[in-house]
Amino acid sequence: MPDRLFINRLCEESFPDSSILDISGGGKVLIISDFHMGTGSRDDLNHNGEMLTCILEEYYFKNGWTLVLNGDIEELFRFSLDQIKEKWTGLYRVFDLFAGDNRLYKIIGNHDELLMSKKYISYPYPLHTAVKIQTGIVPAYVYHGHQLSAIYIRFNRLMGIFIRYFLKPFGIKNITDSRSPFKRFRIEKEAYAFSLKNRCLSIIGHTHRALFESLGRFDYIKFEIELLCRDYPASAAEDRRRIENEVTALRKELSKLKRKERRDVLRQSLYGDELPVPCLFNSGCTLGRKGLNAIEMTNEDIALVYWFTQGKSKKFVTRGSYKIDGIAGKPYHRAVLNHNRLDYINARISLLGSH
Repeated sequence: MPDRLFINRLCEESFPDSSILDISGGGKVLIISDFHMGTGSRDDLNHNGEMLTCILEEYYFKNGWTLVLNGDIEELFRFSLDQIKEKWTGLYRVFDLFAGDNRLYKIIGNHDELLMSKKYISYPYPLHTAVKIQTGIVPAYVYHGHQLSAIYIRFNRLMGIFIRYFLKPFGIKNITDSRSPFKRFRIEKEAYAFSLKNRCLSIIGHTHRALFESLGRFDYIKFEIELLCRDYPASAAEDRRRIENEVTALRKELSKLKRKERRDVLRQSLYGDELPVPCLFNSGCTLGRKGLNAIEMTNEDIALVYWFTQGKSKKFVTRGSYKIDGIAGKPYHRAVLNHNRLDYINARISLLGSH
């Protein structure tokens, strides 16, 4: 069972002021999670660390964004904080930039929950279990998501000991919910139910699976293919060739996702509705082999973005019709995978969430 005390506190009027981020009058928020920063040796962040450091400083800090780190930033199951800070001095320097400008919110996940203990009392950044974002349209609650699984409520410290002293010495990867479609299913379903009941947005991490408007990439790609097919008959020859290339790339990506998710054994709809209510979002993670995902949010809209190194992205991104920009003089590019206005999302929550 999920931590009902945690869930009930999310919607209390006494939500602490220090954990409320009000952007109703303007502002831009980046929500990103699951860095799993280590020491370089068997470090999950190694291949994206340089890009991550660059985009946080050059794109987000210099352009006035507020940074919300949504859990599992440090990999404290395997390494000490001193070891991690020694390896990732550049990334902590960027965190310091945001913190010094009062633009940093650090949320606890299961892999960095130890930061709440007395051992790390000198940790330099304020810690939160959740952050409430006031948009002026619909409230958004940002929390890591492990609180929705009973095993992390009861046995998280024990799991940390097992990983550090039994898995780490043999180079075995963490056993996490991100590697099991069934465990992801349960956590996402709990977060969805909470958001549906309270007519709000939940923005989680933990499962490493990017979600936008309660849908994963599998479902969104199907919708994109359908829209392209609708445009095809009335398109000119040049546009038809582009559409053909996009559909081919998207179908390949769809096949990969189907194998990965083993959707043939997930016999029921993830949320039990014919029309999923767009109240659940997931920022994904920074550990993808070809890039990293994040959620961007303003008081008007929300987007799922994908950052990649030039020449190393997934084919469906560069062959598609996504808006792509980047950082001048750097090989890093940003694609907007999904985007929508908050007033439209709120209208759908109000209409589709009613019973």
